[in-house]
Amino acid sequence: MKINNVALQSVLDVIDRLVAPAGCPWDKKQNPASLCDYLIEECFELVEAIRSDDTSEIREEMGDVFFLLLFIGHWYTNHELFSLDQVWEENATKMIRRHPHVFGDQNITDIGELYTTWEKIKKEEKAEKQQENKKVFSSLPRSLPPLLRAYRINAKAARVGFTWDKDTDQEAKLQEEWQEWLEAKRQNDPKKMEEEFGDYLFSLTEYARRHNLKANTCLSTANNKFLSRFEKLEDLAVEKGLDISEMSLQEMDVLWDEVKQKEK
Repeated sequence: MKINNVALQSVLDVIDRLVAPAGCPWDKKQNPASLCDYLIEECFELVEAIRSDDTSEIREEMGDVFFLLLFIGHWYTNHELFSLDQVWEENATKMIRRHPHVFGDQNITDIGELYTTWEKIKKEEKAEKQQENKKVFSSLPRSLPPLLRAYRINAKAARVGFTWDKDTDQEAKLQEEWQEWLEAKRQNDPKKMEEEFGDYLFSLTEYARRHNLKANTCLSTANNKFLSRFEKLEDLAVEKGLDISEMSLQEMDVLWDEVKQKEK
């Protein structure tokens, strides 16, 4: 892959104009901290575009994410803290170091060994910076969305062997967590219900991970499927001259089943 340096420079030139004395009043006030929420929002929009497989939307959202990253990099460069070249060079070096099976002479036989090697290299890197980062979860970002964070926690724990040996063992744990949730519900204890339901979701996330599924992605797909079906239910109700606000659950279920049948 080759990058058009002229195109990249054109974006950097735009940023220069925006933050110049005669530039945009809003842009001139921004800094990396103030742009964090916008960056998170744009990343979510990019993920949504990728999952919808809309190449035009993907291209636009990638542009927005790149623009914010370049804007943030521009700020650090102007404040003489580091340059974009340093970012890219250090990242390339890191990725080469973390792939000895590609750039070196190490042989890896399966994906499990690959994950173990990756985690070992990361720990060695962190240990070089400070002693505290020898801990398994020291590099885990605190700002990750909870479901994605649960996946990363379980993945890191598994790489050091802290997970169930067999699926059947974890299936038993899932049943145990579910029964604890039901007991908390029976006691009508809101705090305990929240705790036990969280435990169940956490265990369910690990169960999905063990089957090469990301709970966050699965839930996103389920959300989109529900929304799509409900919109079709609304359209079907209009076709039949019905108002869903006046329909019973049983009546809506009939339309829901009709929508599902049409998908087959």
